[in-house]
Amino acid sequence: MNDETRKNLKDILDSIHGIEQYLTDKRDFKEFEQNRMMRKAVERELEIIGEATSRILKTNPAITITGARSIVDMRNKVIHAYDAVNNTIVWAIVNNHLPVLKVEVEKLMKG
Repeated sequence: MNDETRKNLKDILDSIHGIEQYLTDKRDFKEFEQNRMMRKAVERELEIIGEATSRILKTNPAITITGARSIVDMRNKVIHAYDAVNNTIVWAIVNNHLPVLKVEVEKLMKG
């Protein structure tokens, strides 16, 4: 694996850790929905995850990340259609998809 791919994987992992810190262990959707700063911080981390994934797809297509295209599409939506971002969808991504992505990225970085 080249250094650029490793850096992008690290950026993904760092952003996942950031989201975990913002949300803490209690993971309360109402609090998330009411806390604009928290929502925007999570959205920013999702942008970084999407951009890093996009770069990996372009520079190292041999790397397999589940749902990579959906990750990039979410990034595009957060950036370009910011006024249509659905908090429920973001919440589902954070709670259902990021844990899977985290495991995959950790495995890729070890390999």
